[in-house]
Amino acid sequence: MAEGRLRSLTLVCAFASTLAVGDACAQLALKPPSWNELTPQERQILAPLQPDWDKLDVQRRQKWRGIAQQYPAMPPERQQRLQSQMRSWANLSPAERQAVRERYRTLRSLPPDKKAEVRQKWDEYQSLPPERKRELAGRPQAGPPNGTRPPGTPPGPRAGGNPPQ
Repeated sequence: MAEGRLRSLTLVCAFASTLAVGDACAQLALKPPSWNELTPQERQILAPLQPDWDKLDVQRRQKWRGIAQQYPAMPPERQQRLQSQMRSWANLSPAERQAVRERYRTLRSLPPDKKAEVRQKWDEYQSLPPERKRELAGRPQAGPPNGTRPPGTPPGPRAGGNPPQ
């Protein structure tokens, strides 16, 4: 009997603590905002994601909202890079997005020496002139062992470190 009361008390305390955090947090946890429920600033920043916004899961929406909150404090070149990455991501098919996610997971699981090798190759690629990058992007490249790199994706990790979700 005492165990039952203890469990009930624990549940009541947990529930009360979520109320103390505020109704906004509870609402966010229960229902992700639709595109129209975003602030005008969030909609402007996240515009490349609009066509897919209502298909994103709760965690991805929250991640992107967090990025939108940080966006105003970012340097202009970081803002431009983020916008470019969002546009590129929005133009990928679902299969290409999944392939990018798999490649990212593969890269993250590499041992440190292999990560350093990939980083070096990426840095070399980044230093190439734009014409050479286009040339390389247009021809088939040796991809990772599981072949998860979508067509036209440059070799190496994404410049931002994490693939958009």
